[in-house]
Amino acid sequence: MRAWNEAERSIVKTYRKELWARFVRAISEYDMIQEGDVIACCISGGKDSMLMAKLFQELKRHGKIDFDVKYIVMDPGYNEANRNKIIENAKKLEIPIEIFPARIFSYVTTLQKNPCFICARMRRGHLYRIAQENGCNKIALGHHFDDVIETILMGMFYAGQYQTMMPKLHSDNYEGMELIRPLYLIREADVLRWCKHNDLSFIRCACKFTEDDEVEHFSKRKEIKDLIAQLHEVNPYVEKNIFKSSANVNIGQIISYFDKEKSYHFLDTYDEEKKYE
Repeated sequence: MRAWNEAERSIVKTYRKELWARFVRAISEYDMIQEGDVIACCISGGKDSMLMAKLFQELKRHGKIDFDVKYIVMDPGYNEANRNKIIENAKKLEIPIEIFPARIFSYVTTLQKNPCFICARMRRGHLYRIAQENGCNKIALGHHFDDVIETILMGMFYAGQYQTMMPKLHSDNYEGMELIRPLYLIREADVLRWCKHNDLSFIRCACKFTEDDEVEHFSKRKEIKDLIAQLHEVNPYVEKNIFKSSANVNIGQIISYFDKEKSYHFLDTYDEEKKYE
């Protein structure tokens, strides 16, 4: 059996509950796709985005919604080995990718402050632009369940704020464009099992700053990932509880919060409400 055929079969058979069902559930639960959408499936070359591409192909074949997908690779400056690996895997899995170059890595490696933040912003902007120029109204990114809970804790521990990675967002700078995250409910461990089952290997983060394994080892996200693993040994529900916390916020027990237009503090209405414990 060819690699692409077995990869597809394992999605809907072997890992139907872990991958296919959670992919479909996320799309339905968060209303990610509507009739007539043209979605840019953004492929970085890593395991998550490649799996997302195969899931979209299955949804196109078997789903009830009429939509279209374009499989785009925004090349921010990959080295030759990584670029060739992406092309090789796309051929192996029969994913019809189109590559768009962008000189992002060459710029951010010259920065002294916040290169990772600026790189992420630049890559997002390029993806929106490329997608819009190619007739898409949405971009799909391969962030999964573990990315979500790690982001929540990173915000708390390193930025002193509570926020989550949203399942979908309207673009602030590209009118009519949305971002969706169809892998929102899929666990990273299940993605890894799918890769191992199909004997597939993909590029990791190809950024110039993290090509060295030592840098990756000491990254903040790695620290959070290790912490969650330690907590799981004591409480096997810790991942689910972190995830559920962003959908179970008691505003009455929050000191302050803000949206895009206004900030709120509990003292603003404290005396008016006259609520006592």
